[in-house]
Amino acid sequence: MAILEIRGLKKFFGGLAAVGGVDLEVGEGHIHSIIGPNGAGKSTLFNLITGYYPCDGGRVLFKGKDITGLPPRKIVKLGIGRSFQVAHIFARMSVFENIQSTVLFTKGQGLRFLADARKSHVQEIEEILSMVGLIDKAGAIAGVLSAGDRKRLELGIVLATEPEVLLLDEPTCGMSPVETANTVDLIQEITRKKSLTVLFTEHKMDMVFSISSFISVMNFGQIVAAGEPADIRCDEKVQQIYFGEDRCCSK
Repeated sequence: MAILEIRGLKKFFGGLAAVGGVDLEVGEGHIHSIIGPNGAGKSTLFNLITGYYPCDGGRVLFKGKDITGLPPRKIVKLGIGRSFQVAHIFARMSVFENIQSTVLFTKGQGLRFLADARKSHVQEIEEILSMVGLIDKAGAIAGVLSAGDRKRLELGIVLATEPEVLLLDEPTCGMSPVETANTVDLIQEITRKKSLTVLFTEHKMDMVFSISSFISVMNFGQIVAAGEPADIRCDEKVQQIYFGEDRCCSK
């Protein structure tokens, strides 16, 4: 059953079709990846789904409800959380405060953050920090974290919005091989524990094929191939996009 449906989605920048009529279904409980070369339209597609860009055509459906054109804050409230290529964090706040402020706003208690809210929802915040591996850095200022820890903190912030669907835009960008492997384990663990659906973009093919249950391939604003990892690995169009020739492997 599809929890997120994209139907004929379009976005133009001048005469360029950055997203040119994309159809996409994301099955509930799946880890679904979108791959493709730089400029394929992956991040633009995410911006359309989450309301950061207005659509020039098509529809976005979440659990059967048309959410096309809603502002990002309302889409988050409905249950779609999103991370970015460059981590969006509150650099001058502590790691703990980053999560706490998001929890308070999610629960409609934003004004409490202006008062002494240090003891609000501590257990919930610590659970999120433990889940993303940052409990030992709760008091650290977010701006001094490593690139990998910044991405983990952003994931924690997204989890604090209580999503049903996670959109992760290059979740391992800037990470070392060890950090990437840890993040793969983290995404799989969170998906399992919280029964989440994940849609993500990524350039690291080893990570994509190790974690995805379904893969869609974008090129020039179009979905050019879609299927299970074993089928995508040897798809002729995919081979041509990445290598300029067919390099089919045995299945």
